[in-house]
Amino acid sequence: MTTSSPIPVDTTKPKASYRPQLLLILAIVFLVATLGIWYVMGLGTESTDDAYVDGNIVQVTSQVGGTVTVIGSDNTDHVDADSPLVTLNPVDAEIQYERAKSNLARAVRQARTQYYQVQQLEAEVSQRQNDVRKAQDDVRRRNQLAASGAVSREEISHAEEILKNAVAGLDGSEHALAVRLAMVDNTKLRTHPDVLVAAANLRDAFISLNRTKIYSPVSGLITKRSVQVGQRINPGVALMSVVPVDQVWVNANFKESQIQDLRIGQPVVLRADAYSRKVVFHGTIVGLDAGTGSAFSLMPAQNATGNWIKVTQRVPVRIALQPQEVAQNPLRLGLSMRVSVDTTDTSGPVLNKKPPAQPAYSTDIFKNELKDANDVVEQVISANEDRGRDAKHLNI
Repeated sequence: MTTSSPIPVDTTKPKASYRPQLLLILAIVFLVATLGIWYVMGLGTESTDDAYVDGNIVQVTSQVGGTVTVIGSDNTDHVDADSPLVTLNPVDAEIQYERAKSNLARAVRQARTQYYQVQQLEAEVSQRQNDVRKAQDDVRRRNQLAASGAVSREEISHAEEILKNAVAGLDGSEHALAVRLAMVDNTKLRTHPDVLVAAANLRDAFISLNRTKIYSPVSGLITKRSVQVGQRINPGVALMSVVPVDQVWVNANFKESQIQDLRIGQPVVLRADAYSRKVVFHGTIVGLDAGTGSAFSLMPAQNATGNWIKVTQRVPVRIALQPQEVAQNPLRLGLSMRVSVDTTDTSGPVLNKKPPAQPAYSTDIFKNELKDANDVVEQVISANEDRGRDAKHLNI
């Protein structure tokens, strides 16, 4: 029997592999470096995702009551400032307007009559004065002739009676003139009290008639329309709202531990959840609110109670956006935003201490209401005065 040779055994130890440990060390170094860079970069910024788009919501209301006959625009429609939105039934207002025009015309004519009556009574007083002087001369002459017997005592008594009547007539005319002067003294036709009252009533009626058409105060999108055709509305009731989407801003709510380095004028980078991360908005801090959100809530927290839990408060910060960026990528009210503020420069003010140089928001669609009403008043007065004669005698 043959014997097999033994199989050789490799007694050398395998070399240890350090590759996994090296990869782990590199991963840890990379993580530490990333965290260090993130920490260093975060030292000069404050960020929050508790931020939302805000803007003006302009309510459209009626200044007069009436029944709706026309609705010019609906939700999501764009309207320009001074565009007609709602029309009310104008019949009642038209009647009041015509009545006011007639009252002003009558007031002008009655005032003219009073001025002419004053002139008539002034002429009458002058005539009575002449009668008195004539009667006085007659009495004096007859008294001079009485010594020679050329005039009887009865004739002298008759002349004295005529003088008394003339004086009484002058006294009555002067009192009548005083009564008329009390109505027109120190006034002109256009400043006569009756004319002024009638003119004011006409202005009121004219403006009320014009207000049966309700116009948009600003340009923007229609939203929250609640008015319906045939509805009877009262003054001050909100009919719809107009949102100027080109004039929006962002209210960012920062934690109270984040506002130490926030300053007015600091640059802000913003991203909207409605757009991809490639769409970036740029803005500027324009102001920090006067208190936290809870301080102005409907029911402020009562921390003086026994069960108290500390809650980190947030302070609203208003951020103005660049108009050209908003025009390119429109924003809607209430959209969520992610905000990052560069707090490197802390030289700006913490709070606004100067009043604004211009109004925050305004409309000029009502600026011509009184001017148009004054034009109508002028037309009515001019049509009911005789400028040729009145200008000469009534000092108008």
